[in-house]
Amino acid sequence: MPWLWLVVGGLFEVGFTTSLRFVEGFRNVPWTLAFLVSVAISMGLLEVASRAIPMGTAYAVWGGIGAVGTVAVGILWFHEPSSMVRVLLILAIVAAIAGLRAIG
Repeated sequence: MPWLWLVVGGLFEVGFTTSLRFVEGFRNVPWTLAFLVSVAISMGLLEVASRAIPMGTAYAVWGGIGAVGTVAVGILWFHEPSSMVRVLLILAIVAAIAGLRAIG
């Protein structure tokens, strides 16, 4: 179950990074609330998961999920660049996350 909480927390990290794009200096209240709620849930789930998963591993996986998810959102919805090198480097992060899960 801790790994599930960690994955969900990583997905909420994608939520807060995506919301951050729209907060407009924290003047856009709905997006600011979405950002704050996503941060709170994401950090809370990281803390819960780290009770059973070593903190270094939990943080690396959580951050990796957030990074990969944020890049995917950027490419799919915001038309950010998706060069072959960029995609291969993102796949390397995914491989590292899978490796940490396999040993942890």
